[in-house]
Amino acid sequence: MQITKLEPNAIWHHFEAINTIPRASTKEQEIIEFMVAFGKSLSLETSVDAIGNVIIKKPATKRKLDARTVVLQGHLDMVHQKEATSNFDFASQGIEMFVDGDWVKAKETTLGADNGIGVAAIMAVLSSNDLEHPPIEALFTIDEEMGMTGAMALTNDQLKGSILLNLDSEEDDMITIGCAGGVDVTIDGSYKTELLNAKKYSLFKIKLSGLTGGHSGVEIHLNQANAIIVLAECLDDLISKTGCRLHSVNVGTLTNVIPRNGWAIVAVAKDKSDLFSQAFIAIAEKLKKKYHATDADLKLAFSKTETTTAVLDVQTQNQLVKAILLTPNGVYSMTEGIADLVQTSNNIAILHIGEGRFHAACHTRSSVDSERDELAGKIKDCFSFAEVIEVGPYPGWEPRPNSELLSLTKKCYEKLNGETPIVKSIHAGLECGILSGTFPAMQMVSFGPNILGAHSPEERLQISSTQKFWKLLVKLLKELE
Repeated sequence: MQITKLEPNAIWHHFEAINTIPRASTKEQEIIEFMVAFGKSLSLETSVDAIGNVIIKKPATKRKLDARTVVLQGHLDMVHQKEATSNFDFASQGIEMFVDGDWVKAKETTLGADNGIGVAAIMAVLSSNDLEHPPIEALFTIDEEMGMTGAMALTNDQLKGSILLNLDSEEDDMITIGCAGGVDVTIDGSYKTELLNAKKYSLFKIKLSGLTGGHSGVEIHLNQANAIIVLAECLDDLISKTGCRLHSVNVGTLTNVIPRNGWAIVAVAKDKSDLFSQAFIAIAEKLKKKYHATDADLKLAFSKTETTTAVLDVQTQNQLVKAILLTPNGVYSMTEGIADLVQTSNNIAILHIGEGRFHAACHTRSSVDSERDELAGKIKDCFSFAEVIEVGPYPGWEPRPNSELLSLTKKCYEKLNGETPIVKSIHAGLECGILSGTFPAMQMVSFGPNILGAHSPEERLQISSTQKFWKLLVKLLKELE
């Protein structure tokens, strides 16, 4: 079945349209231009601010002329991730979507439902001629996935609305009213290279693939394998048993993604090649058993490669491997009094080593600023031999469980579905944390359809859930006064 033949037709039509456009974080110019053209094609007031956020305003329908203005908000960027074996080019190809039962998926890449389906729903409201709604300010922000710089750049004179519906949640039975804040922690340094005798050493490339990966906030509690940690465990074992030397490492691209594949190159003394092979087989089997429950498809392999024999000096090699293994990764603490809610976590997301330089990056999340800072401090201690900087901290969103908007949203959900929705905070970053600071009087809730595997090529969007999400949005707009 074609995507555009699904119901509600308007949402899927717009979702397919935006999925033809590259929209990686910080590279949103094409989608910005598309959204501006879309707003103007409807003869709606459309503007772009200095950083690239798009605002489209639509007047109220006849029976809602006196209602309060509602802000509908989503972000334009998506996470670009693909299978290690894929030749897909995000810069020149549209997402290749297909229907699989009750799910829409993408071939070998992220789907872009995060947050493309929210954007598409807002577009469907803007282009509709028969929905009843208050005055609308549609806010499409940029760079949510990397730094939330779009939301951070908004000023309090850009919006007049007193109610905000954020359409960036991923569970259709839940209304989100709070989220964690976070910060990127970057690590940079240099090292002296040592040129080994090419006649005495062989170079082997260790490849890791098949990990589950995923969203470093909402899936961090699942304890899935992290490619950087797995490679570090492998290297630590091989270095101690065979004396091999580290040449280079390449893992990860984005701090909000649990890394799922990568590689390292090591130099092995030729007279220890058999020992290396035996040690590799043993550690690979050990790691497959260790992570079988969460990452059954984990694959470790090595092959001979050709490159320079310029390896890291022994001190830096040992410091880096030790620091990675000592750095807290995954859940750091849970929230007291709230079942199953992570309070603080860290994701070691990026590690690049080579040609005399190393770079690593973590994303540290917490709903408690002091604990976020404590964890960032521990990361700094682990990498005391390098330059460690905190980049772009963003605030959490403090829940308002007694708000009028939440009460109405719950009533609308209950009337439509005959059950009470879950109301909770999440361990992920939503722009509401920033927006609630810029617009403190604005009431906010977040909701959306079921999206699984966000930030990985396993991302998928449930069709029936999208219909459920759309009905809630339509009813809520009708009921708001």
